[in-house]
Amino acid sequence: MELTTGFWRFKALAAAVDLSLFTTLSGLGEASAAELAVALDLDPRPTRMLLASCTSLGLLVRENHRYRNGETAEHFLVEGRPHWFGGFVRYSDRHAYPAWHRLQEALRTNRPTTWDSDAQQSAFVTTDAVILEDFWGAMFTLSSFTANALATAHDFTAHRKLLDVGGGTGAFPTGLCRHYPHLRATVLDLPRVTAMAREKIAELGLDHAISTHDGDFLTDPALPEGHDVVLLSMILHDWDEATNRALLAKCHAALPAGGAVIICELVLDDDERGPAPAALMGLNMLIETRSGHNYTYAEYTDWLTGAGFTDITTVPLAAAGANAAIVARKPSTR
Repeated sequence: MELTTGFWRFKALAAAVDLSLFTTLSGLGEASAAELAVALDLDPRPTRMLLASCTSLGLLVRENHRYRNGETAEHFLVEGRPHWFGGFVRYSDRHAYPAWHRLQEALRTNRPTTWDSDAQQSAFVTTDAVILEDFWGAMFTLSSFTANALATAHDFTAHRKLLDVGGGTGAFPTGLCRHYPHLRATVLDLPRVTAMAREKIAELGLDHAISTHDGDFLTDPALPEGHDVVLLSMILHDWDEATNRALLAKCHAALPAGGAVIICELVLDDDERGPAPAALMGLNMLIETRSGHNYTYAEYTDWLTGAGFTDITTVPLAAAGANAAIVARKPSTR
C-alpha cells in the first residue's frame, strides 16, 4: 500500500506548495482552518482535508484547532527563505510527474518522455523560460544541500581553484566558497545558464570569488585550465559510458599534476541491489535523458583509471543529490 499510494503524499505536498499554504501560514504565524480557507480561497471541506494530510505528514502542527508550520515546512517550504525547496517540488510536479506517467513508454522505446528528443538536442536545450526557471531553480536548491555535505565531507583546504563542469547556476561554488573563503571557483556551462549563474552569484555577494566560463563541455575540445580541482556533480549520470570517458579524459588533460577530480552522484552498489535513491534516479534518467544512467562504484573506478587518474577514494555523503564523492588524483610528475 505504501508503494501504491506513494503519490498521494507527493501530490498533497505539491498542492500545498502550489497554493502557497506554508508561505501564507508563515506570514500569519498560526491560523484556524476557517481562516486558511479564506486566505487560500478554498471551500471548508477541501481545506480541512488538505490540512489534515499536511499535519499527518509532519508539515503542519495542529494545537487548539489552530495550525502552524512544522519545522521542516518553515525551513524549506516558505518562499523566499534561503533553503526554499518549493522550486524542486514544483518542477517535479509540473515536468517530472507527468513524464513518469509514461514510464512504460520510455521502457519500451528507450526514449525520454520529459522532452522531444526528435526536436531537441538535449533536455538542457530549450527556449521555454518556465521550464528553464523551474529546472535551474530546482537544481540550485538540490545542489545547495549536496554542496554543504561535500564541504564537510571533503577537505578543500589544499585546493585553490575549482572548476565546476556543468555547474548550472553555481550552487556548489557558492556553498564551497562560503565554507572555504580562500577558494576561488569557475562555473562552466552554456551561455544562457552562466547568465543566470552570474545573477545568482552577484545576488549572494560572491562575485569576488566565483566567475563563469561560457562553453559546452561535450563539444569543446578542452576544458579551461588553471584549476587544481574539477567537480562533476550529477553530470555523469546524464550521459553514456563513451561520453563520460571522454569527459574524464578532458578533466585529466586540464588538471595540473597532483590535481583532483571529484564525482558527486547517487552511486549504485556494485551488485546493483541498491540503494533505492540511486536505482530510482537511474530510472528517472530514462525519462529525462537519451543515454543517462546511474552507475556503480566499479564503473566510475574503471573510467577514472582509464583516464589516467590514481589514488581513487570514496567519501560517503548524506545528501539528497549524492550518496558519495569519488575523489581521484592526476599523478604528480617525478
